[in-house]
Amino acid sequence: MSIAKLARVTLSHLDWLESEAIHIMREVAGQCGNPVLLFSGGKDSICMLRVAEKAFRPGRFPFPLLHIDTGHNYREVTDFRDRRAAELGERLIVRSVEDSMARGTVVLKSADEPRNKHQSVTLLEAIEEFGFDACIGGARRDEEKARAKERIFSFRDEFGQWDPKNQRPELWDLYNARSFKGENIRVFPISNWTEIDVWQYIEREKLALPSIYFAHRRPIVRRGGGLLPVTEVTPARPGEAVETLQVRFRTVGDITCTAPVESDAEDVASIIAETAVTTITERGATRLDDQTSEASMEQRKKEGYF
Repeated sequence: MSIAKLARVTLSHLDWLESEAIHIMREVAGQCGNPVLLFSGGKDSICMLRVAEKAFRPGRFPFPLLHIDTGHNYREVTDFRDRRAAELGERLIVRSVEDSMARGTVVLKSADEPRNKHQSVTLLEAIEEFGFDACIGGARRDEEKARAKERIFSFRDEFGQWDPKNQRPELWDLYNARSFKGENIRVFPISNWTEIDVWQYIEREKLALPSIYFAHRRPIVRRGGGLLPVTEVTPARPGEAVETLQVRFRTVGDITCTAPVESDAEDVASIIAETAVTTITERGATRLDDQTSEASMEQRKKEGYF
């Protein structure tokens, strides 16, 4: 039997997805002069770290890690972020939207305005500060319709902007990372993965996760069609009923716009079973900032978002 036929027989769909992601990461390392891997401590970026380990170990990663922190991220996630980077011995750069606010490059309309969409400003500032020519991110096409439009190697102009109608072809898995000074490439190695692929990969690789991905009891209020955690950042409003529910997070981000879902799934196997029967996308169910036209994903991406 030929090697090609043997590979088709023995490789699982996760093997193929992992192999593609490893190839893409190595293409970035080979073609780009100063790349960076975006790492928030969320499940997708945790998978990206494992792919990077398989692509480059036993050597060090050929890029640092970068997180753009809103200042309103869940402590369980940022603590995990710091701990995981330290375990790997890799350099972690953190830049905060609050720093951009102090510089005056981000101005909130009100003190309680969600900061999530303003991450694009801080990201572009970090790209300029360090001269990054490529940012490797964990976005997937199944998450949201704007992300489904994006190439794996997604070009950004000198203003950090994305034009969905002007993208480079990627025939036969050939990628073009050529850019001029000031331009940037966003690279998404797990574009072709789905939410359930991510969870199955986490199960197979036995990857550690922040605790909020698993079912736990938390005070919440019902707001904007979703469940909003009651925290110092997001207190209950007058007249809102506070409930304590068993919930978990399908995706994590800024506290002000990341909602949990009711769930009894306390381990990865239970999450996979739950995900297999859900009819709502993870962002559709849990990202309240995607529900308004002003903060739509496509508009934010055009302005430099991840």
